[in-house]
Amino acid sequence: MGSEHTAKAFDSDLQELTRLVAEMGGLAERMIVESVDALIRRDVTLGQRVVAADIEIDKLQHVIEERAVLTIARRQPMAVDLREIVGAMRVATDLERIGDLAKNMGKRVAALESDFQPLKLIRGLEHMTDLVQSQVKAVLDAYAAHDLPSAIAVWKGDEEVDAICTSLFRELLTYMLEDPRNISFCIHLMFCAKNIERIGDHATNIAETVFYMIEGQQILEKRPKGDMTSFASSASRS
Repeated sequence: MGSEHTAKAFDSDLQELTRLVAEMGGLAERMIVESVDALIRRDVTLGQRVVAADIEIDKLQHVIEERAVLTIARRQPMAVDLREIVGAMRVATDLERIGDLAKNMGKRVAALESDFQPLKLIRGLEHMTDLVQSQVKAVLDAYAAHDLPSAIAVWKGDEEVDAICTSLFRELLTYMLEDPRNISFCIHLMFCAKNIERIGDHATNIAETVFYMIEGQQILEKRPKGDMTSFASSASRS
């Protein structure tokens, strides 16, 4: 009877962790969409709302970590059960970083001054955001459902995001070379595109966590990456 009670208590703890991760994931998804929306519409108020939402994401991560540590201390889980808890903490860490990247984009809205806003660039950024946001949603669904094939599909999809980012960087460079007045806006857009590409990387991190939770080991294959330009790489370091 005691062991059955412990098992039920552990299941309850795990369900609460999963619920908190889902709440955090929903907030992160909304921040991704709203940060790019704010940028495209020059909506400073919406940008500020994204920045403020990052505080909630950080709080949720702390709660998840505290609950996870407490569950490990109280239940002393082994093998699969322990991987579930470690998995929740790892996913929360990636979601916290996604929140940071969205917050950085929200902060840029107020700095935009130029009226220059070519439709081709905006459409490219929107397409990239839609793709990454759908990847984040798909991988969080895969985490909740322990759906390994769906997680692997997200992991393999990272290459497409890199390819779009590279194409967008080339377009931005062309616009900057054509007219120096475009430089300020294009640089802001470059940083945002790089942030979205990094969010895609965090989605693949979560996919790797799902693999670890289910298989009990890391993915041994090398992560598929698109051909990023040297300029894109240097921008990521600046």
